[in-house]
Amino acid sequence: MTAELPEPAPRPESAPALRASHDDRDAVVEQLRDAAAEGRIDLDELDARLEQALKSKTLDELAVLTADLPKPHAPTSQPPLVLKGGWHGASRGPGRWDVPGRVIAHGGMGGVTVDFSRAECRLTEVAVEAYGEASGVTIVIPDGWAADTSGMDPGFGGLKDKTTPDRLPGTPLIRLSGTGGAAGVVIRHPNRWERRKLASNPARD
Repeated sequence: MTAELPEPAPRPESAPALRASHDDRDAVVEQLRDAAAEGRIDLDELDARLEQALKSKTLDELAVLTADLPKPHAPTSQPPLVLKGGWHGASRGPGRWDVPGRVIAHGGMGGVTVDFSRAECRLTEVAVEAYGEASGVTIVIPDGWAADTSGMDPGFGGLKDKTTPDRLPGTPLIRLSGTGGAAGVVIRHPNRWERRKLASNPARD
Protein backbone atom coordinates (compact mmCIF):
# COMPACT_ATOMS: atom_id res chain seq x y z
CA MET A 1 0.00 0.00 0.00
CA THR A 2 1.30 3.42 -0.91
CA ALA A 3 1.72 5.71 2.07
CA GLU A 4 -0.58 8.73 1.90
CA LEU A 5 0.95 12.13 2.52
CA PRO A 6 -0.97 15.20 3.72
CA GLU A 7 -1.28 18.19 1.45
CA PRO A 8 0.32 21.54 2.38
CA ALA A 9 -2.07 24.05 3.92
CA PRO A 10 -3.43 26.61 1.43
CA ARG A 11 -1.53 29.88 1.36
CA PRO A 12 -3.03 33.30 0.60
CA GLU A 13 -2.12 34.67 -2.80
CA SER A 14 -0.54 37.70 -1.13
CA ALA A 15 2.05 35.48 0.60
CA PRO A 16 3.83 33.35 -2.00
CA ALA A 17 5.59 30.19 -0.82
CA LEU A 18 9.33 30.42 -0.36
CA ARG A 19 11.48 28.22 -2.59
CA ALA A 20 13.41 25.39 -0.93
CA SER A 21 17.18 25.09 -1.32
CA HIS A 22 19.28 21.93 -1.63
CA ASP A 23 20.28 22.35 2.03
CA ASP A 24 16.61 22.61 3.05
CA ARG A 25 15.82 19.33 1.27
CA ASP A 26 18.92 17.62 2.71
CA ALA A 27 17.96 18.64 6.25
CA VAL A 28 14.49 17.14 5.86
CA VAL A 29 15.94 13.93 4.41
CA GLU A 30 18.23 13.56 7.44
CA GLN A 31 15.35 14.22 9.85
CA LEU A 32 13.19 11.59 8.12
CA ARG A 33 15.97 8.99 8.23
CA ASP A 34 16.51 9.65 11.92
CA ALA A 35 12.76 9.32 12.56
CA ALA A 36 12.73 5.94 10.80
CA ALA A 37 15.73 4.77 12.83
CA GLU A 38 13.84 5.72 16.02
CA GLY A 39 10.74 3.79 14.88
CA ARG A 40 8.54 6.86 14.44
CA ILE A 41 7.75 6.05 10.80
CA ASP A 42 7.95 2.73 8.97
CA LEU A 43 10.09 2.02 5.92
CA ASP A 44 7.25 2.37 3.41
CA GLU A 45 6.36 5.79 4.78
CA LEU A 46 10.03 6.72 4.86
CA ASP A 47 10.40 5.89 1.16
CA ALA A 48 7.29 7.90 0.29
CA ARG A 49 8.38 10.92 2.29
CA LEU A 50 11.94 10.81 0.97
CA GLU A 51 10.64 10.74 -2.59
CA GLN A 52 8.39 13.70 -1.89
CA ALA A 53 11.18 15.60 -0.11
CA LEU A 54 13.48 15.32 -3.11
CA LYS A 55 10.72 16.61 -5.40
CA SER A 56 9.60 19.45 -3.11
CA LYS A 57 10.09 22.94 -4.49
CA THR A 58 8.87 25.05 -1.57
CA LEU A 59 9.41 25.18 2.19
CA ASP A 60 5.69 24.54 2.73
CA GLU A 61 5.93 21.26 0.84
CA LEU A 62 8.88 20.23 2.98
CA ALA A 63 7.28 21.32 6.26
CA VAL A 64 4.31 19.00 5.87
CA LEU A 65 6.67 15.99 5.69
CA THR A 66 8.02 16.59 9.20
CA ALA A 67 5.04 18.31 10.85
CA ASP A 68 4.25 15.20 12.94
CA LEU A 69 7.88 14.60 14.00
CA PRO A 70 9.85 16.08 16.92
CA LYS A 71 11.98 19.07 16.08
CA PRO A 72 15.70 18.25 15.76
CA HIS A 73 18.00 19.57 18.46
CA ALA A 74 19.21 23.05 17.64
CA PRO A 75 22.96 23.02 17.06
CA THR A 76 23.28 26.46 18.65
CA SER A 77 21.88 25.37 22.05
CA GLN A 78 25.42 25.06 23.43
CA PRO A 79 28.39 27.39 23.07
CA PRO A 80 30.98 26.19 20.55
CA LEU A 81 33.98 24.18 21.67
CA VAL A 82 37.17 26.04 20.72
CA LEU A 83 40.52 24.21 20.72
CA LYS A 84 43.80 26.04 20.06
CA GLY A 85 46.99 24.11 19.48
CA GLY A 86 49.27 26.91 20.64
CA TRP A 87 52.84 25.75 21.30
CA HIS A 88 52.02 22.52 23.13
CA GLY A 89 49.01 21.18 21.25
CA ALA A 90 45.46 20.49 22.38
CA SER A 91 42.98 17.63 22.21
CA ARG A 92 39.47 16.58 23.14
CA GLY A 93 38.71 12.89 23.60
CA PRO A 94 38.86 9.97 23.28
CA GLY A 95 37.17 10.02 26.69
CA ARG A 96 33.47 10.76 27.02
CA TRP A 97 32.45 14.34 26.33
CA ASP A 98 29.29 16.16 25.29
CA VAL A 99 29.44 17.36 21.71
CA PRO A 100 28.12 20.88 21.00
CA GLY A 101 26.69 21.84 17.65
CA ARG A 102 29.89 23.62 16.64
CA VAL A 103 33.55 22.76 17.17
CA ILE A 104 36.40 25.10 16.15
CA ALA A 105 39.96 23.76 16.01
CA HIS A 106 43.08 25.87 15.35
CA GLY A 107 46.16 23.72 14.84
CA GLY A 108 48.64 26.42 15.84
CA MET A 109 52.24 25.26 16.40
CA GLY A 110 51.37 22.18 18.48
CA GLY A 111 48.48 20.66 16.55
CA VAL A 112 44.97 19.67 17.60
CA THR A 113 43.19 16.31 17.78
CA VAL A 114 39.40 16.07 18.08
CA ASP A 115 38.42 12.48 18.87
CA PHE A 116 34.70 11.64 18.79
CA SER A 117 35.27 7.92 19.46
CA ARG A 118 33.43 7.94 22.82
CA ALA A 119 31.69 11.29 22.53
CA GLU A 120 28.09 11.75 23.65
CA CYS A 121 26.28 13.33 20.70
CA ARG A 122 22.51 13.84 20.49
CA LEU A 123 22.63 16.01 17.38
CA THR A 124 21.91 15.04 13.79
CA GLU A 125 24.71 17.30 12.54
CA VAL A 126 27.87 18.81 14.01
CA ALA A 127 29.66 21.72 12.34
CA VAL A 128 33.44 21.42 12.67
CA GLU A 129 35.70 24.28 11.59
CA ALA A 130 39.29 23.12 11.25
CA TYR A 131 42.27 25.37 10.53
CA GLY A 132 45.41 23.34 10.03
CA GLU A 133 47.84 26.25 10.42
CA ALA A 134 51.44 25.15 11.22
CA SER A 135 50.90 21.70 12.78
CA GLY A 136 47.55 20.46 11.50
CA VAL A 137 44.26 19.16 12.84
CA THR A 138 43.24 15.51 13.14
CA ILE A 139 39.57 14.56 13.52
CA VAL A 140 38.59 11.01 14.47
CA ILE A 141 34.98 9.88 14.10
CA PRO A 142 33.49 6.47 15.01
CA ASP A 143 32.61 3.88 12.39
CA GLY A 144 29.08 4.56 11.18
CA TRP A 145 29.46 8.32 11.38
CA ALA A 146 29.91 10.17 8.09
CA ALA A 147 31.52 13.44 7.05
CA ASP A 148 30.70 16.11 4.50
CA THR A 149 33.96 17.83 3.53
CA SER A 150 32.61 19.83 0.58
CA GLY A 151 32.92 23.09 2.55
CA MET A 152 36.62 22.57 3.27
CA ASP A 153 39.41 24.55 1.58
CA PRO A 154 42.42 22.17 1.45
CA GLY A 155 44.90 25.05 1.44
CA PHE A 156 48.62 24.32 1.06
CA GLY A 157 48.65 21.40 3.51
CA GLY A 158 45.68 19.62 1.96
CA LEU A 159 42.72 17.63 3.23
CA LYS A 160 42.86 13.88 3.80
CA ASP A 161 39.39 12.39 4.09
CA LYS A 162 39.78 8.74 5.09
CA THR A 163 36.18 8.23 6.20
CA THR A 164 33.63 5.92 4.61
CA PRO A 165 30.24 7.16 3.36
CA ASP A 166 28.36 4.34 5.15
CA ARG A 167 26.42 6.35 7.70
CA LEU A 168 24.33 4.36 10.18
CA PRO A 169 20.80 5.58 11.02
CA GLY A 170 20.67 7.87 14.02
CA THR A 171 24.33 8.87 13.87
CA PRO A 172 25.48 12.47 13.35
CA LEU A 173 26.91 13.96 10.19
CA ILE A 174 30.12 15.96 10.58
CA ARG A 175 30.05 19.02 8.32
CA LEU A 176 33.66 20.05 7.94
CA SER A 177 34.75 23.54 6.90
CA GLY A 178 37.83 25.70 7.30
CA THR A 179 41.21 25.45 5.62
CA GLY A 180 44.16 23.08 5.66
CA GLY A 181 46.70 25.82 6.17
CA ALA A 182 50.35 24.77 5.98
CA ALA A 183 50.06 21.37 7.73
CA GLY A 184 46.66 20.18 6.54
CA VAL A 185 43.60 18.55 8.07
CA VAL A 186 42.90 14.82 8.42
CA ILE A 187 39.50 13.29 9.14
CA ARG A 188 39.35 9.53 9.63
CA HIS A 189 37.96 6.62 11.59
CA PRO A 190 39.99 5.05 14.45
CA ASN A 191 43.16 3.29 13.34
CA ARG A 192 44.13 -0.24 14.34
CA TRP A 193 45.91 0.81 17.54
CA GLU A 194 43.02 3.04 18.60
CA ARG A 195 40.48 0.28 17.91
CA ARG A 196 42.48 -2.12 20.05
CA LYS A 197 42.62 0.39 22.89
CA LEU A 198 38.89 1.07 22.69
CA ALA A 199 38.05 -2.63 22.65
CA SER A 200 40.29 -3.44 25.64
CA ASN A 201 39.03 -0.59 27.77
CA PRO A 202 35.44 0.25 26.73
CA ALA A 203 34.24 1.60 30.06
CA ARG A 204 37.00 4.04 31.01
CA ASP A 205 36.86 7.68 29.96
